[in-house]
Amino acid sequence: MNTVGFDIGGTQCRAALVTESGEILEQRSVPTPRTADALEDTIAALVDELRPHEPGAVGLAVAGFLDPQREIVRFAPHLPWRDTPVRARLQERLGLPVAMEHDANSAAWGEYRFGSAQGAGTWVFFTVGTGIGAALMIDGRIFRGAFGTAPEFGHLTVVPDGRRCACGKRGCLERYASGTALADTAQAHGMPPGLSGHAIMSVARGGDERARAVLADFAGWLGQGLSIVADVLDPELIVLGGGVAADADLFLAGAVEKMGRSIVGAGHRRLPVVGTAELGANAGMIGVSDLARTET
Repeated sequence: MNTVGFDIGGTQCRAALVTESGEILEQRSVPTPRTADALEDTIAALVDELRPHEPGAVGLAVAGFLDPQREIVRFAPHLPWRDTPVRARLQERLGLPVAMEHDANSAAWGEYRFGSAQGAGTWVFFTVGTGIGAALMIDGRIFRGAFGTAPEFGHLTVVPDGRRCACGKRGCLERYASGTALADTAQAHGMPPGLSGHAIMSVARGGDERARAVLADFAGWLGQGLSIVADVLDPELIVLGGGVAADADLFLAGAVEKMGRSIVGAGHRRLPVVGTAELGANAGMIGVSDLARTET
């Protein structure tokens, strides 16, 4: 049975028709509307475009907080839904079974089923992009916590009273080891203000010493975050995904080295394998389409 998987982010609403083997047959991408009604209209229109393939279910990967039953979008900072029963509304409108999942959990499920985490027992998925998203899987099950919000590794405090975070806290890992954090670190190293993460990666790849120093800082903070996760969970595998992970060759070795030095019992215990995602930006759509197939 083919299913439709959506990756609903703050900028783009993406949809893909996905086979049982995780292959994308067709996909669409449109700007994410600013109102709830317009967003649901867009989802319905994209499903209608794919109906000739007779999809059996629809999955939504949502960048926001869901209730434990994954029926309601409680809050999504870049989406218009607030305490909205999205699943029921869309099931009635589409006439198809609908599943919802957090976007990082969706991407993790995609990697577990079809990508770099196949066969893993206890493992962690980090999405490193504009911010940091994360997922934890144990023996083939997504761990969501008691109230559906776990794990928020991006908001671990790594610098007390450090940089202000959009979440309301200060010093979060996300403010030192994400794509947006790179611009602040670059400015601290004397680079021009307003540089994008992509631009910093590009000039670092060209040999710019200041940009390479920025990435050394980035690697150190990321490694510090990974060491905390490893200390708490002792996973066998950590997979890095998201836009920044595309340039992992510039910082991953440094992050792993920092993790190895910072972890409890350094030098006397096994470290998790740290690798990169295989499905790229499509992991969320592929994962949530598979969840829709198996859960509805």
